[in-house]
Amino acid sequence: MFTITKEVYFCYGHRLMNHAGKCRNLHGHSVKASIAIQQEQLNEQGMVCDFADIRDCVEAYVDLHLDHNFLLHKDDPIIPMLIANNERFLALDEHPTAEVLSKMLYQHLKQSGFNVAQVALWETASAYACYSES
Repeated sequence: MFTITKEVYFCYGHRLMNHAGKCRNLHGHSVKASIAIQQEQLNEQGMVCDFADIRDCVEAYVDLHLDHNFLLHKDDPIIPMLIANNERFLALDEHPTAEVLSKMLYQHLKQSGFNVAQVALWETASAYACYSES
């Protein structure tokens, strides 16, 4: 099995409603997403795939949904204020954790035709969450 990994970087704001720790407060992250793609066989150019294809797919999704966006649970009471002030946000069915975001990226890549092995989202330099289907 051949595996390649591409890293992408972006920023977002969020809060985790009802969290016991300080993550219940509004805050932001500069994150690194590490994307592993696998193939049994290399393509005709001797690659799993082109790194640029991964970058283009992920960056388009990130730019549209995540980068410099405010990610909130759909029931967050701050949403009406954001709407009233024409602020950008994304309301999620789940709490906007690193785990949930790594799954979102994984699913987007899979739906785009990549054989994704894993997506890891580094929320800080020392903490990350991974999603894979294995």
